[in-house]
Amino acid sequence: MRRTASDTARAHLAATLIATGSEDRAAFHELYRLTSAKLFGITLRICGDRQAAEDVLHDVYLVIWRRAGGWEPGRASPISWLATIARNKAIDWRRANAARFAGRLEDAPEPVDPAPDAEAMLVEEGERHTLHDCLRELEARQADAIRTAFFDGVTYAELAERRGVPAGTAKSWIRRGLARLKECLHRDR
Repeated sequence: MRRTASDTARAHLAATLIATGSEDRAAFHELYRLTSAKLFGITLRICGDRQAAEDVLHDVYLVIWRRAGGWEPGRASPISWLATIARNKAIDWRRANAARFAGRLEDAPEPVDPAPDAEAMLVEEGERHTLHDCLRELEARQADAIRTAFFDGVTYAELAERRGVPAGTAKSWIRRGLARLKECLHRDR
């Protein structure tokens, strides 16, 4: 039952994203309703400042409106594509404001999810289990690099510095890990 609800929710999100790509304003509104809490959580975690995260989220949805037509269903799940845009925009903000960023990412407040709907919770739970199962199949350094870069919002350069390796090595761990992760995630569909 959970898998069916998850598939239904994923299909609804995909259809909404496709309609947004056709400049359907109602679909864009629905896309915002379905994803804003999650994307805000990503921007808040990386920015570490509520006002900045809100500003970045605004920019994220501008990018989504302009680029939704370029989303390719076979390449990434809709939420992964959207989360990548949010992550990249937040990292760009953090880089641009590096001098003002005094706190550590670990000290950023946890996002508050106002009221997720049941459908979104089921999809997220199913995707979380699948993702964590697939991460466990990766080599330890690849899984660690992906978790650090994508869950903690750390740039490749910061990851390389933290692990004491060249930037190319850190990128390679992530690139190879993401390729294996993609295979695993598609295998379970």
